[in-house]
Amino acid sequence: MSQQTSPSLTVQTRRGEAWLASADLRPTRQRVALAALLVGDGQDRHVTAESLFSNVCRSGEKVSLATVYNTLRAFCDAGLMQEVTVDGTRSYFDTNMDEHPHFFWEDSGELTDAPAEDLKIVGLPAAPDGMEIASVDVVIRLRKT
Repeated sequence: MSQQTSPSLTVQTRRGEAWLASADLRPTRQRVALAALLVGDGQDRHVTAESLFSNVCRSGEKVSLATVYNTLRAFCDAGLMQEVTVDGTRSYFDTNMDEHPHFFWEDSGELTDAPAEDLKIVGLPAAPDGMEIASVDVVIRLRKT
């Protein structure tokens, strides 16, 4: 890092590098830049590939949209993030790996965590022979009345 790097950027970069290391992912320049944006401040994020691409471009890093998509997939495959699909067409990527429901705000297109303690799922159908239920995704769609 150069001496001109801000202290907060250094902390964000270190957090991103540690996050990658926790999954044994090689810390390429692009991965570190994206990881720093995703987890650098210690907060969980819900992002689309396009919103993350926009943020990384604003940071001055040179990364293609295809690289952002591929990196998000690698992060999911490594167990660092989960993909949440809304409407079967819109994918969000969530850094919170705990099982939890989501609110999808139709007016803004934002995805946020919903309180898990209030959710009770009962009466799931039995899984077909030779299969087990791996997880249940809950997306609660909200719109103004």
